[in-house]
Amino acid sequence: MNFFYVMNAKSIKTVFVIVIAAFFTAWFFYMENMVQLPAFSAKDGPKAIYKGEKDLALTFNIGWGDEKAEPILDVLKKEKAGAVTFFLSGSWAERHPDLVNRMVKEGYEIGMLGYEYKDYTDLEEDKIRRDILKAQEAFKKLNVKNIELLRAPTGHFDQRTLKIAERLGYTVVHWSLDTKDWTNPGTEVIAENAAKAKKGDILLMHASDSAKQTAEALPLVLKDIRSKNLKMVTASEMIANGDSKSAEIK
Repeated sequence: MNFFYVMNAKSIKTVFVIVIAAFFTAWFFYMENMVQLPAFSAKDGPKAIYKGEKDLALTFNIGWGDEKAEPILDVLKKEKAGAVTFFLSGSWAERHPDLVNRMVKEGYEIGMLGYEYKDYTDLEEDKIRRDILKAQEAFKKLNVKNIELLRAPTGHFDQRTLKIAERLGYTVVHWSLDTKDWTNPGTEVIAENAAKAKKGDILLMHASDSAKQTAEALPLVLKDIRSKNLKMVTASEMIANGDSKSAEIK
């Protein structure tokens, strides 16, 4: 028995539109996953650092909040944690000059987290540039000097961010291991996530108010790092101590 399929022009057009839509949907999700990669580089261009060769860099993001940063600083001081890098949003720093001053006095490295907590991949280039410059001015007024590191506020960035940061004299620093402390999964889970750290990792934690369990989990995290004989260094020291790694984004 023979079957005959008859498709008019309208049906063909409909199928074509569906195929094209499916293609672009797949491409969108592919690019979204690319943005979630730990670091990027434009080919033969500026790079974002996410990993080093040795040691371990413990980093904290603070974008907002009034309650959690100080207890975390207290734990770091009590535990004599030493080299730690804080990435601070300019707006938060302006509202908490005493805490920023304490970080500097206690020897912690300061990096910028932009000014406002906005996704750089959603912003036009000029707005990205203005956000970074606004943060730069905020830290200058707080007398925090020689900031060379920048972390994208939400962790999402693209080639435009890398190029703008480079022009302004900043190195973009991402992370290789997220403790997911901001999800508040419990102190033991945070410690277990951090325990996956190996030499060369840049570890992400948070000191914004959303991270309600970080201060309690921090002693466990530091204990594990010491048990592995991993030397803690600042993000800048990790970059300077050897070849850093990046992954290309198209």
